[in-house]
Amino acid sequence: PYKFGSSFCPQLYIRDRWGGLLVSTFGSMKDSGRKQGAASPCAACKLLRRRCAQDCVFAPYFPADEPQKFAYVHKVFGASNVNKMLQELPEHQRGDAVSSMVYEANARVRDPVYGCVGAISSLQQQIDVLQTQLAQAQAEVVHLRVRQAASFSGQSMSPTSSGSPSSKIMGSNNIKPFFFESMDSGLVHAQTHLDDSIWE
Repeated sequence: PYKFGSSFCPQLYIRDRWGGLLVSTFGSMKDSGRKQGAASPCAACKLLRRRCAQDCVFAPYFPADEPQKFAYVHKVFGASNVNKMLQELPEHQRGDAVSSMVYEANARVRDPVYGCVGAISSLQQQIDVLQTQLAQAQAEVVHLRVRQAASFSGQSMSPTSSGSPSSKIMGSNNIKPFFFESMDSGLVHAQTHLDDSIWE
């Protein structure tokens, strides 16, 4: 049932249930499978219009669905410089290097004059402002604690200097006997004087 075609590719002739003849060429199946299994080029190779090799240094870090990522890096650093830098680094450090280059490239595109230096300066100013606010808040906390401690110490000293409330009440009660005693003595003196005048 096997027959070689004109292109020397092995072909298989099979008759179907209705008597028709089906032809299958192994070579064409292999070629079609290779085309279907071929991966799309990475964003770097697609932008540079070159074939993306299996060991492409850009492929792990610049996927095809993120074309703008490599476009900014290529605009700021250049593809050849990025390629050289990645080749010189060990593989476990390339991911961090690409992340740093992408951040710096995006910052340079947003701010062509200062780039990432402008972003770092802005963050440093925010840190300074927050540190100043933190110092002010800490000073206010210390001030409130000092006032609270002084208030507690004043309350603890007041009973010893002026006496307890019960002693104040007792003191006020002690005044009344003296007052009434003086009144009684006055009445006795007045009564005695009156009696003397009568008897005189």
